[in-house]
Amino acid sequence: MLMLIALLSGGLFGLGLVVSGMIDPAKVLGFLNLFGDWDPSLVLVMGGALAVFTPGYLLWRKGHDRCVLGTELPKVPAPTIDARLVGGALIFGIGWGLAGICPGPAIGLAGSLQWQAGLFIAAMVAGFWLAGRLTAAGGTAAGSGKP
Repeated sequence: MLMLIALLSGGLFGLGLVVSGMIDPAKVLGFLNLFGDWDPSLVLVMGGALAVFTPGYLLWRKGHDRCVLGTELPKVPAPTIDARLVGGALIFGIGWGLAGICPGPAIGLAGSLQWQAGLFIAAMVAGFWLAGRLTAAGGTAAGSGKP
């Protein structure tokens, strides 16, 4: 049952990315270009998603410590803003601004079989691997507040 819910959730998320245009790097770059020919349509997509999700999540969270299927809701502490967190955010933002692709849409874009999607995914996997190695060497994750 959990696998079916995960499949349906992932499919719905992917459909939302395709319908909204988030897998089109040109549309994303148009959204990020605040000082040029700005395309604000992705603000509506993000705002709509938050408007649907947030009230339901907050209402559920008030009276429950488990998800509908029984798994525990994680207690996520507020992150400490540290150099690793800021550095990671900068790298993510610069990469998103240069390529117009971020991890979720990259997986959807992979279905197009464009070489740019493959290159981005390879770079993303290398970045995940490098971050894991750096975290293992340093012993802490970004934003954990631990030295």
